[in-house]
Parts: sequence; C-alpha cells; structure tokens
Amino acid sequence: MRAVLRTALGGLPTLLAVLSALAMFSAFLELHGVPATEALQLMVKGAFGSAFAFANTLQRAAPLMLTALCVVLPARAGLIIIGGEGALALGGLAAGSIAMAAPSLSPTIALPLMALAGALTGGLWIAASGALRQWRGVNETIGSLLLSYVAIALFNHLVEGALRDPASLNKPSTPPLPAGWMIGTLPGLDTHWGFAVGALFCIAAWVFMRWSVPGFALNVVGGNAQAARLVGLPVNALIVGACFAGGAAAGLAGMFEVAAVQGSANASLLSGYGTAGILVAFAARQNPLVVIVCAILVGGIGASGSLLQRRLDLPDAATLVLQGLIFANLLAWEAFNGRIGRWQLQLSAPAEPARV
Repeated sequence: MRAVLRTALGGLPTLLAVLSALAMFSAFLELHGVPATEALQLMVKGAFGSAFAFANTLQRAAPLMLTALCVVLPARAGLIIIGGEGALALGGLAAGSIAMAAPSLSPTIALPLMALAGALTGGLWIAASGALRQWRGVNETIGSLLLSYVAIALFNHLVEGALRDPASLNKPSTPPLPAGWMIGTLPGLDTHWGFAVGALFCIAAWVFMRWSVPGFALNVVGGNAQAARLVGLPVNALIVGACFAGGAAAGLAGMFEVAAVQGSANASLLSGYGTAGILVAFAARQNPLVVIVCAILVGGIGASGSLLQRRLDLPDAATLVLQGLIFANLLAWEAFNGRIGRWQLQLSAPAEPARV
C-alpha cells in the first residue's frame, strides 16, 4: 500500500500541472470567444477520435520519445540538456546525405547506414555539450542551446547550399531518397516503424537505468558527482556517455523523419520536435517508461491542431499555447515537489512497532 502511495505522490505534480494548464487554456479560449468545452472535446477527437487521428498521434509521438530521451539520459547524470532540436536536424541531414554518397545501395544496407549516420552525428553533437561542461566548465544548458542554434544554422546552410537538390526550387532539400529506401508502416497501423523503435529505446533505457551496473553508477553520478569520484567511478566518461546516448536517440529521430516521413532532409525537419521533447521529458519526470505515455499525449495535442483550425477557426499553433502552459505549470508545481518528497520519505520509513 505504501509503495502505491509513493508512486501516486511522485506523479502528483505532473497531474496538477496538466489540470491547472487545462484550466488556464480554457480561460484563454473563452477570452477569445471560443467555447472551451467544445475546443477540448475537439482536441480529444482530433487526437484519438478515429483511426486516422490515432495514427497521426502515434506518428508525432515517435520523434518525441527519442528527443525526450535526449533530455532524460543526461538528466540521470545531473545535466539539463535542451539541444535535441539541433541533434535531430543534423542527424536527419547526415542520414539524407547517404543518398547522395551512395544512391545505388540496396535498402537493406542503406537504411542501417542512415540510422548509424544519424545516431553518430546526433550523439557526437550532444556529447560536445557534456565535454564542454566537464572539461571547460561551460553550463550544459546554455551550451546545448547554443550548439542547437549552430546546428540549425549549419543545417540550413548545407540544405540551401552544397547539399541542395537542384530540382528543389520552392522548398530547398537534399536529393530525394532512392526508390525502396522509404521505411514502411507497422502492421495494422498507418504509423511508421519509428514509433516501435522509440518505444523499444524507452524500455531499454528504463531497464538500463534500473537493472544494470553502469545505469546504477550513472544514477550515483547524478545524485552526487563528488561522492561518485570518491568511490572511484569514471564520472567524466559516464556524463559524456549519457550525453552521447541521448544525442544518438535524437539523431535517430531525424533519420526516421527523413526515411519515413519527408523522403529528404528539408526545413520540415525543424518542426519543434526537439523542443516538445523537453516538455515530454519533464512531464514524465525523467522516467523513460512514462516518456512513452507523455509522448503520445503531447503528440495528440499537436495532431488536434488542424481540427481546431477547421472547426473553430483557431490558428494551428493554438496547441502550442497549451504545451507552453503545461511546461510553465510543470516548473511552477516543482516548488510543491519538496513537500511531496518529505511525504514519500515518511512513507518509506519503517512503521513503528505497536506499543503494548
């Protein structure tokens, strides 16, 4: 019973943040003359109301799971990394460049190469944030954000310059993938395999953190890096390794966007999945398993935007207001988390023996 109460208390700040954000979003809609009840019902319908809506939600959730891991894994080492958007962009660009370098490869060879290129590029980019923090004292949050801006600028420069397909006139992009290179959909679902890979990565991350020796060591580093050094743990390697793994996940998200959705590396990759992944990670409280659920919910919010636009004449970006409110409320309710932590410690303490 106490374990159930501890779990429930751990998720209470997220629940309170979502409820308060929905209340504020409803007030925002009413102030603009939009019936809040109807809008919220349409959001549920646009996210889960039909097979097409559900598939759209899962397709949006696929990159969100992977970019959330770009936050979750370094967070277990005590770092706050927010540069997933840049890792996704460069990972997608590296994957799309394989089509330029070797267009005659068979799909069975090309797709693993694209995944490897995307993961390595994203991993190295985010690992640079961890390395700058450990060896040069650069704040990892600011460093990863600035590196993300650099990555996006580099992406735009190459897509519109050296790697641009001459046939892409109105929308600059790399050359399209050869026939047969596009990734298909899951059996019975109109959603690409990136969703299954993202879910498997989240499960693997949870198992690694909970049951493996390196995962335990990483949690020790995140709890107290100085104590970890005193017991002989390789703190620098663990931190940079966690950043690399998180960046690799974000880079893989870019690869799936290229090989399963866009068909080339273009500006559509910069659609905010890296930023929304930060929200997913914080809503999941850095738990890789909960990331799957939160990614589906946030993906559903994004998927409902077009229905709100058609039915209520709201801009498609109205759903970003709700995402922003959820994130702001998550940060606000963290002030309540200290008291919850004390309650959890009380529940963890052994019960006093009954006095006779």
